[in-house]
Amino acid sequence: MRAPISIIIPALNEEKYIALLLESIKNQTLQPSEIIVADAGSTDRTKDIAHEYGCKVVKGGYMPVGRNNGAKAATQDVLLFLDADTTLPPQFIEKNLKEFNERKLDAATCYTSAAQLKGLDAVGTNMINWYYRFTERFRPHCYGYCIFARKSLHEKIEGFDEAAFVGEDQDYIFRAGKVGKFRVLMSEQVNASFRRFAEEGKLKTTLKYFIIEMHILFFGRIHKKIFQFNVGIHKKKD
Repeated sequence: MRAPISIIIPALNEEKYIALLLESIKNQTLQPSEIIVADAGSTDRTKDIAHEYGCKVVKGGYMPVGRNNGAKAATQDVLLFLDADTTLPPQFIEKNLKEFNERKLDAATCYTSAAQLKGLDAVGTNMINWYYRFTERFRPHCYGYCIFARKSLHEKIEGFDEAAFVGEDQDYIFRAGKVGKFRVLMSEQVNASFRRFAEEGKLKTTLKYFIIEMHILFFGRIHKKIFQFNVGIHKKKD
């Protein structure tokens, strides 16, 4: 039995990570109806790996463009946007989709797992989890690497802002929360990658995310390049 859900993965040069995500999807207790990889012109084996796992590959672009293109190709009622460097525990789809439907949600995110983290990293992740849960009813936030949305809602709010430089995920979920019911799912947590923190430094990366949050909160969408933010350019994984 396959779940009525389309998984959408925007990707650019993710050969070091995407196989781990696709393997974790393959091991789900409830399989998605389809996996769509929106490739932004990878020069490594990203597309080959996607084909090996039976994914539908469509043309991607910058993150919001890739997500929107994947959504256009999706055939299912529920969309799950994942970043290529995440992984899922075995019952992630089964439990979270059940909760999503039982609570009659239109959009959702879930907690990030802090199980593999230590010290301040674990504390910080749990604090953000709590903050997202606390603000879910009046100022929705999401982890951009894990967003559930009804396709009908996605189309109603006209998808992700393709002109956005950064913060398109927070803007998306804020608009989704205005016209639909958004909540944080509690059933299963996503295993996120913290490679950007390792590559750019924890303080510098945290500051960037804080600037994004404040800009969207007080000034709205970010259409200008306010700092350097590389996509698809990462240090090699050991």
